[in-house]
Amino acid sequence: MTGTVYLVGSGPGDPELLTVKATRLLEAADVVLHDKLPGPEILSSIPEGKREDVGKRAGGERTPQSETNARLVELAEDGNDVVRLKGGDPFVFGRGGEEMLYLAEHGVDFEVVPGVTSPVAAPAAADIPVTHRDHASSVSFVTGHEDPGKDESAVDWGALADTGGTIVVLMGVGKLPEYTAALRDAGMDPETPVALVEKGTRPGQQVATGTLATIVAARDEAGISPPAITVIGGVAGLWDGVEGEP
Repeated sequence: MTGTVYLVGSGPGDPELLTVKATRLLEAADVVLHDKLPGPEILSSIPEGKREDVGKRAGGERTPQSETNARLVELAEDGNDVVRLKGGDPFVFGRGGEEMLYLAEHGVDFEVVPGVTSPVAAPAAADIPVTHRDHASSVSFVTGHEDPGKDESAVDWGALADTGGTIVVLMGVGKLPEYTAALRDAGMDPETPVALVEKGTRPGQQVATGTLATIVAARDEAGISPPAITVIGGVAGLWDGVEGEP
């Protein structure tokens, strides 16, 4: 009998932000395929004997997505109920859509289990709302790490600069100089507030703030490193000058 694959969002990293359903499925699963994004606090709670790390192979190379897809099918066809554990939500820059289609094409039963998404939760943990009626009526989620096989970026930074809303960049700490320059070149005010949230909701959470013109230096001074979220827009400066700033 073929098993079921559950594409499960683990949330931003705090185990208490796992959904009740995610927790139940992790306890019941025969095998859990994961990478590093769920974070050590969550991964350490899963028995080592049923964990498979598909994030890195020996030698430090990334496991190709095609191998992960094939492994999911193989495990399910062997009768295992499998949790494919994703950071945040599986459908927000998590490649969950690719895995879902592969499973469907190979006749494997699957279920998508949403998770608390990190581009909202990590800023919230740093007291930064991504929308605010006085500062932002829209929010755009952008990847800072596109498919390297693309001929050119699919992100239109000029259009994003014109939205007037919040821009949240995932996996973008390394390319911070490039896209902050692109936004300035597109006409966004260099004094636009920017915040970086590293390890949002997890032990070691760290926040660095600045503007489009200064945030790269602030990143370097604070030693911000992945995983981190970048928040660009008025909400990132919401606490500027406010008495009782956290």
